Order: sequence, then structure tokens, then C-alpha cells
Amino acid sequence: MNRYLSMKRLGILFIGLFAILTTGTLTFQHFWMAGERKCAAEGQWYFAEEKRCVTPIYIPRITGRPAGVSRREASEANIRDVVKAEDEAARRQAAAAADAAAQRQVLDKTRPAI
Repeated sequence: MNRYLSMKRLGILFIGLFAILTTGTLTFQHFWMAGERKCAAEGQWYFAEEKRCVTPIYIPRITGRPAGVSRREASEANIRDVVKAEDEAARRQAAAAADAAAQRQVLDKTRPAI
């Protein structure tokens, strides 16, 4: 009695299926993942969604703070600058108000009484 799926045929079928899957995996690794290896060798990042290399951006270039300065130190320096600017604006506004009051007094003295 000769069966269609004998042990010998099943063994050959599974070995063939294993060989096909292994070849597919190696092909996938070679062609699909080669871009990631190439980008890493060039010092870039691999953007998998679009399958392309992108250049990393240096964070201080985006934030504008010097290299080696922490976020807290940069924030405190910015706050000090804002406080100085607000104090300067308040001083100018007070000087302008005092100048306007002085000019009103001069006009009130030169205005004829009715």
C-alpha cells in the first residue's frame, strides 16, 4: 500500500518548506534591512516608514541654548532676561508718564485763565 503522504514525502516537504522560508528570511534581511545598516555606517538614522536615511538634528540647534547647558539653567537665564526687559519697560513707561505730567503742568501754567 503506497500512501500519498508517506514519511519520506513529508520529510522532503518540510525540508523544502524550511529551505524556502530560510531563503525568504535571508533575502528579506539582505534587501530590506541593508538600508538600516548603510545608514548606521554613515552615522545617520534609518526612517523605516519611508525606508530612507535621515540626518539627526543637534538639539541645541533647535532650542537655541548653548551646548552643555541644561534645560533648567537655560529657562532660568531666559526668565532673568524677561524680568530685566519687563523692568526696563516699566521704567520707560514711568518715565514717559512723568514726562507727560511735567508737560501738562507747563501747559496748564501757560494756558490763559477764562
